Order: sequence, then C-alpha cells, then structure tokens
Amino acid sequence: MIKIVKFLTYISLVLASSFFSACSSSNDDESEYEVGFDYEIDSTDPNTVTFTNNSTGDYLYVEWDFGNDETTGKSTDKSSERTAYYPLAGTYDVTLTIWGPLNSIVDTKSISKTITIESDDPDYDTSETLVWSDEFSSSSVNTDYWTFETGSGGWGNDELQNYTDGDNASIEDGVLVITAEKVNDDKTAGSYTSTRMITWGKKEFTYGRMEIRAKLPSGTGVWPAIWMLGTNLSTAGWPACGEIDIMEYVGYDPYNVHSSLHTTSSSGSTINTSNLTVENCEDEFNVYGMIWTEDSISFYVNDQDNPFYTYAPTVKTDDNWPFDEPQFFILNLAVGGTWGGAQGIDNTIFPQTLEIDYVRVYQ
Repeated sequence: MIKIVKFLTYISLVLASSFFSACSSSNDDESEYEVGFDYEIDSTDPNTVTFTNNSTGDYLYVEWDFGNDETTGKSTDKSSERTAYYPLAGTYDVTLTIWGPLNSIVDTKSISKTITIESDDPDYDTSETLVWSDEFSSSSVNTDYWTFETGSGGWGNDELQNYTDGDNASIEDGVLVITAEKVNDDKTAGSYTSTRMITWGKKEFTYGRMEIRAKLPSGTGVWPAIWMLGTNLSTAGWPACGEIDIMEYVGYDPYNVHSSLHTTSSSGSTINTSNLTVENCEDEFNVYGMIWTEDSISFYVNDQDNPFYTYAPTVKTDDNWPFDEPQFFILNLAVGGTWGGAQGIDNTIFPQTLEIDYVRVYQ
C-alpha cells in the first residue's frame, strides 16, 4: 500500500512538472519576439518623420502603415530607418506589424502610435493632389512601378555602361541608390555597370507637377539623368514622341544642372534648354521639379515659385509641342558618352551613386 501511494505521488509530481514546463515553454514562445518602434520629427522639416524599428527577437518580416495611405508591404528589411511625409497638419496613426516564425497572420504582433504634425507644409499646394509617388520605403525596387532596361549598346550616345537587371540598384534607409561601378580600366563598352529604370506601361502621366528629390554623383565621366519620354515612343519614334529632361548633369562641369526639351524641331542640338548653379548638388539632396500644363513646361530647383526655365511656344505644332500625350519616367546613371564623356573618364572616382529620396506627381 505504501508503494502504491509513493507511485501515485511520483506520477503527480511528473504531471505537475510537465504542466509547468509546458506553461513555461508557451510563455517563452510568446516572448520570442516583441514589437516596438521609435519616431523623430525632423526639426528642420517638421512635415517629415523618421521611424526606427526596435523590435526584438526571432521574427521574419516587418510591415509599416504610416497612416497617410502609404504602406511598405511585408519586408525583410528590419533594421533600416523609414521616412514618411505628412504635408498637412493633423494626427496620424502609425502601425508596425511583425511576422513571427510561422509566417502567418495568427503569428503577428502590432503596435500603433499617434504622431502629431503641427502645421501644413508651406510649400504644399492644396489645390493639387498627390496622384502617385514612390517614396522608396520598401526593401527593394517596386517592380509594379519600375522596369529595369538592360544592355550595353551605347543607348544612342556612345555611352560605356552596361545596364544590369537591378544589380546596381538598392534601397537604403528609404533612398533609392543607383550605383555606377567600374569593371575594368579599358574605357570601352561594358567597362562599367549601372542602372536604368523606367515606368513605361506602369506609371504614365499627362500634365502635372513632378518632383524628384535627389543627390548627384561627382567626377569626370558620370552623366546622371532624371527625365521623361512619350509613351508613343515605339510608334512615333524619337524625337517625335517628345523628351523632357527634368535634370541632367555631367560630372566634368560641377554644380551646373540642366533642364531641356527635345522635339522634332529641336533634336539635332539642344536648343530648348537652360542650366542653374546648385553648389551643393553633389553633397546634399535637392528637389528637381517641373510644372507641365497645356501651355508651358517650367523647371525649378527646390522652389516651385521660382522657375529658372520655361518652354512655351507661341504657336504650338506637332514639331515643337508633342507634350499633350502621356509620358513615363526614366532614372539612370550613364558613364561616358557624347556629353558625359566629352572630357574623358576618371576611373579613380568609382563607384559613384545617384541617390533619389522620392518621385512625386501632383495634378
């Protein structure tokens, strides 16, 4: 009888131990990852907020909802800072969601915080609507917006870079980074790699205010460009489709940024053009903008009320105004070429980067 009692006591202890062990394991599983983030409102630009993920533990993905109709989708980029723009005063609920090891909606944790924007951005025109933007807040280039054009055929300008299928484009801390790299010292076609991205067939626009915030590369031989082409390129051809160069830059002519238009009436040489000195263009971000209406196209840097060049033919024809049709964006960093390489290429400067914080279209 004593042996039976001892046996039953032993069984009870084992069961209790197993129960507490299971509870402990369950609690440990729940504490394997925790969600959290901090944010900071930019003191010099109080309509821009930087968010930092400080979640801990073993989790797979993060997703941000910035409360301004901008989300990142599930991303493996856990550590980088993210920035969001809030042009209007008000409160915004920001939510960070993280996915646990099961990669299931039942294995997620979320946290929300309310941020307050004290005042409207004085440069934000409330008569316009932001109809599309890429804030580059995801972990990789959004292929719903962009297509990588590839090849090393000179691109009509005797350029020497080979454009790769995304190998030279990355997103770092909410900034698109296009990198031109040297492959060899031959200074021939394919001696460099870079990126050319287009929105053709995905994001196309007629009229509006386009703004691109960018920091430019430096050194003799680089030729970055932010520009647009008519979507009828494949049928009308160039230059009949029309080309709008919002920003072009050649490294051998530092601090002079150019804005130009190419049409059938002005394709042989760049007639419709102007340039502006931007002394910090290689060291800091600046906004390169264009205001495109039925009557004119104006270009500015940072201040939309102070354009440095306006194109507005008095009598518009198909030859001088092909700009009533949709156009698509192109972002690229060329090396060499008829203009970029007019004073040679300095091979000691590579790698070089064109950094783009955002692309925005208002209408």
